[in-house]
Amino acid sequence: MQTHLSPEFQGTPEGEAAEAILRRCVHCGFCTATCPTYQLLGDELDGPRGRIYLIKQVLEGTPPTAATQAHLDRCLTCRNCESTCPSGVQYGQLVEIGRQVVEAKVARPAGERARRWLLKEGLTSPLFKPALRLGQALRPLVPESLRDKVPARPGPRAHQWPQRQHPRKVLMLMGCVQPAMMPNINAATARVLDAVGIQTLVADEAGCCGAIRSHLNDHEGGLADARRNIDAWWPRVQAGEVEALVMNASGCGATVKDYGRLLAHDPAYADQARRISELTRDLSELLPALAPRLKAVLDTRAQRPTLAYHPPCTLQHGQQLRGGVEGLMRELGFRIELAPCDSHLCCGSAGTYSVLQPELSKQLRERKLAALAPLQAQTIVSANIGCIQHLQAGTGTPVRHWVEVLDEALQQP
Repeated sequence: MQTHLSPEFQGTPEGEAAEAILRRCVHCGFCTATCPTYQLLGDELDGPRGRIYLIKQVLEGTPPTAATQAHLDRCLTCRNCESTCPSGVQYGQLVEIGRQVVEAKVARPAGERARRWLLKEGLTSPLFKPALRLGQALRPLVPESLRDKVPARPGPRAHQWPQRQHPRKVLMLMGCVQPAMMPNINAATARVLDAVGIQTLVADEAGCCGAIRSHLNDHEGGLADARRNIDAWWPRVQAGEVEALVMNASGCGATVKDYGRLLAHDPAYADQARRISELTRDLSELLPALAPRLKAVLDTRAQRPTLAYHPPCTLQHGQQLRGGVEGLMRELGFRIELAPCDSHLCCGSAGTYSVLQPELSKQLRERKLAALAPLQAQTIVSANIGCIQHLQAGTGTPVRHWVEVLDEALQQP
C-alpha cells in the first residue's frame, strides 16, 4: 500500500514506522475474518482493514474526527489480525501510532478524560491496594459497572513465599494490580520455581510494565514506567545474577519483550532495553525444560481437575506463543483442552477495555464462555490476570492461573 505522509509526519520516527508498516499491507481482508469487533459489529471501520484505512488518511493529512477516534478505541489490540496476516503487517504498532496522533488532535469530553486518567493513575498507584480492600468490604455498594471487577479477598496461602536459596535465580515482575487483586499467582509462581531449584527475586522499585499508560495513549508515561523497571532490574542483570526475567502475566510479558523496540531511539536506554527484552520469558517458556524435575516431585497418578484453557491474546498473538501451557500440563498428567471453536478469539478483557467498552467486552466474554462450555471443565485456566478476572465475573466455574493449579498439585502429599 502506497502512502504519502503529510509534512507533519515526514521524517518523524512515528511517520517512518507507520510508512514502513503500511507498505506491507495489501488490504487482502484475511484479518477481517478473525477480528472480534468486526464479527460483533459488522462495520468495515471496526475491523483492521478499515482502521488501517482511517490511520492512513490521518497520516496523509485528513483531519480526524470523534468518529475516527471511536473506531480506533473499539479495537481490542488483541493482535489476532497479526497472526492471520499473510504479509506480516505489524498492526499493533500501527494502531498505537494512529491512536497517539488522533488523541493529540481530537479532544475527548471532560468525563471521558477523567475516567481514563483515573484508570492510568489509579491502577498503577500504591493506593490501589487499600482502595481495593475498601471495595471488597463495601462490594454491594460499588457501582454495578465496577462490581464485577472486585475479586474476593485472597486466602493466607497467597502470601506464603518460599524461603530457600538456590544458585539459579530469576527476576519476576510482580505487576501493578496483580499483587492486590490475585497475589497467589505470584506466590504460586515462586513456589513452583522453588520446587525445581530456582529462586525468585523481586526488585521492589519495579512497578507497572507500562502497558496501562500506553494503551490509554500516555506513551511518555508508559516509557517512563519502562525506564524505571530497567533501572530496577539492571544491577542484577549486569552482575549476571539472574538467568531470566520471568513473567506470569502475558500482557506484561508482551510489553517487556517490546522494551527494545520502544526505547530503540533512546541512547541512554537502548542497549539495556534490548538486553532486558532478550532475557524476558513467559513462565510457559521457562518451565517445559524443567518438566522432568517437576515430575519428580509431582504424583502424576493423582486425579486432577478437568481444565479448560483460554490462551490470552497477549500470549498467542502478542508473544506468538502457542501450545506451551497445554503441552506442559498434559506432560504432567493434567487433562487440559482448548475450546472446540474460537480459541483464537479475545475474551474481551484487553486491559482497561472492559471498563471503557463494557458492552462489547461483555458480549465477547459471553461468546468465550459459550465456546468453553462444551468442555464441561471443573476449572477454567488462563495466563493473564485480566482474562482471569474478566471471565470469572461471568461464570460460577472457578477461573484461575494455570500455575496456581500446578502449585496445588505439587503441594499434595
